[in-house]
Amino acid sequence: MEIKLKEIAQLINGELYGDGEIIIRNIAPIEKAQKGDITFLSNKKYKPFLKKTKASAVILEKKEDIDISQIVVNNPYLAYAKLLTFFTKKEITHFGISEKATIDKSAKISEKVSIYPNVYIGKNVEIGEDCIIYPGVFIGDNTKIGKNCLIYANVSIYHDTIIGNNVIIHAGTVIGSDGFGYAKDGDKYFKIPQIGNVIIEDDVEIGANCTIDRGAINSTIIRKGTKIDNLVQIAHNVEIGENSAIVAQVGISGSTKLGNCVVLAGQVGVAGHLKIGNRVMVGAQSGVGKDLKDNSIVSGSPAIDHKKWLRWAVSYEKLPDLIKKVNELERKFQEVYKNGKN
Repeated sequence: MEIKLKEIAQLINGELYGDGEIIIRNIAPIEKAQKGDITFLSNKKYKPFLKKTKASAVILEKKEDIDISQIVVNNPYLAYAKLLTFFTKKEITHFGISEKATIDKSAKISEKVSIYPNVYIGKNVEIGEDCIIYPGVFIGDNTKIGKNCLIYANVSIYHDTIIGNNVIIHAGTVIGSDGFGYAKDGDKYFKIPQIGNVIIEDDVEIGANCTIDRGAINSTIIRKGTKIDNLVQIAHNVEIGENSAIVAQVGISGSTKLGNCVVLAGQVGVAGHLKIGNRVMVGAQSGVGKDLKDNSIVSGSPAIDHKKWLRWAVSYEKLPDLIKKVNELERKFQEVYKNGKN
């Protein structure tokens, strides 16, 4: 692809300094870029490369005294993401439904789809236009999938699931499996039927090998714009608010409600029946065992205020020396005590 630099400036709503007629053919990292490439600077760690880069142009936050053309934007990383999307965008071509897919006659499927071999689609399923469904996908009865969805290989979507528009689900993910619900019967466990469903709203992306359980009675809900990383477990009746980010290996227990714009970093564990407010941030490997108010930033297990946890972490590192000093003081005290007694 070839595009003039001035067109890129318009595309990312940036202010151009330099030759707008330069032809850009590629995007490249600042330390590896060559002539014809455009690069970006969003991390100060890479600023020394500004004087060395061979790129034809650079996207950055403020104008610099360098010899190459520049586009200044408020958020260089976001501008890079938008530009990369432009460069990699492919025209959708629909080959229709493979003869090797198994589809119930009652299913309602748009003509503008690509359904690969070995896909199974159950009764009364609805699939909107511009969807791509890769081999090995299972879609259970009464499931509804909106427009422009991308479902990668070997995804399993159980019955009654509702999926909105522009949803991406990566390989191996299971949506709508039974929640972990049992009643004790003496020493045995009696299975509680899980009769709810899963609702995934528009613009959600779900990583590979995630598991999202169906509700016990009501729905498990992932609201619009939320992004879920790989290997995440979301239990029955959980609700995740809009535009939240759930990072790899997070586990959220049943009936917990997350607000909007929540960030759970890697390996966070959240207990059940909690309420997590809006714009909450939880540090990696934290254990959340109580409700969190709006705008909380917490870390540790059990999770506490992040600044307090940082002080605790510093103190914990000094604990062996502190114990040694205490033992030494105790020994000296015992000597003084014995001498005084004698």
